[in-house]
Amino acid sequence: MTVSAGHSVPGDGLSGHGLRGRQLQGGEQAGGQPQGRADRLVADTLELLLGRWRLDRRLTDRRAGVTGRFTGEGQFVPAPGTGRRAGGGAATEDAASRWCAELRYAEHGELLFGDYAGTASRALIYRGRPDGSADVRFGDGREFYRLDLGSGCWQAGHSCGRDRYAVSWRVLAENLLREHWTATGPGKDYETVTTLSRLPGSGRLAP
Repeated sequence: MTVSAGHSVPGDGLSGHGLRGRQLQGGEQAGGQPQGRADRLVADTLELLLGRWRLDRRLTDRRAGVTGRFTGEGQFVPAPGTGRRAGGGAATEDAASRWCAELRYAEHGELLFGDYAGTASRALIYRGRPDGSADVRFGDGREFYRLDLGSGCWQAGHSCGRDRYAVSWRVLAENLLREHWTATGPGKDYETVTTLSRLPGSGRLAP
């Protein structure tokens, strides 16, 4: 199982919620590495994700000819023993080097997919990095992929055996995100598109 580094692509001009009001130019960062803090549209990935989100996920399994929908709620909360920078907002390089928080993500809701109609859930770990990006891990701690919303957009890949998973994120607005997954391999060909809408009163904005 391998994890490939992600890369950023141009995003939209955004402001608020830790987003700098400037559109970045250019495409993939050198070496596929996250951007420096001075060039970031989104100051910190975890700062943006923190809180509760309404989820609307569309699923398409092309091989089986089945479509479905998941609706529910997802929540990013600080892991026990971790916290946020005092005062929030963009950190200095010194402060950033001392702060690598970890968010625990849990989602639950109702899934309609083919003949299945019932509840569904999943859990992930988002481990912050000093440069404002995050390492995403499975609930048991195994590596998954790197996420950096610094430019407002991000693409990454994950391989498991002969299967290839590709993910893209886009910040559509201050409180609106989109996650797009595709999975291809000898026995699979499907995609999911999830819209995340921040629930009112969720999260804490940087001043």
